[in-house]
Amino acid sequence: MTMATLTVDELKSQAKRLRDALGAAGTPLTHSAALEMVAKSHGARDWNTIAAKAARSDNAELPPIAVGAVVTGRYLGQPFIGTVLALSRLSDSSYYRITMHFDEAVDVVTFDSFSAFRKRVTGTIDGKGVSPQRTSNGKPQIELDL
Repeated sequence: MTMATLTVDELKSQAKRLRDALGAAGTPLTHSAALEMVAKSHGARDWNTIAAKAARSDNAELPPIAVGAVVTGRYLGQPFIGTVLALSRLSDSSYYRITMHFDEAVDVVTFDSFSAFRKRVTGTIDGKGVSPQRTSNGKPQIELDL
C-alpha cells in the first residue's frame, strides 16, 4: 500500500505492531515514538503530516455523486435542489470541486432588507458531500443530502 491509500487506523495498527515487536525483543518503545517511526518509514516528516494525508484519503476512492445528478441540500444554510454540472477530485485529497446549477435561485443573504440570489455555485466538498469551508456561524457552506 502507498501512503495515499493508508488510513489512520492502518497506520496506528502498524505502530502498535512495531511497538509490540520491539518490546518483545527487549527494546521498549512508547506509542508516540512508534507513530513517529511509522511516519518516517513511509517518508513523512512526522506523525501529524502522515495522519493528515491519510485522513484526507480515507474516503477518496469514489466520488460522492456524478455529473448530471440531481442533488438536494443546503447552500449557506438555504435549502436547494439542483444539478451537478461539474465534479473533479482535487489532487492527493478526498476533496472535490463541484459546480451546481440550482433549479430556483438561492438567496445567500440573511438580512431582511437585502438579497443576493445565486443559481450557479462552485465549491469544495468531501466524500460525504460536506464543504470543509464554514460560514460565520460555523456551519458548512455546502451540505449535500447524500
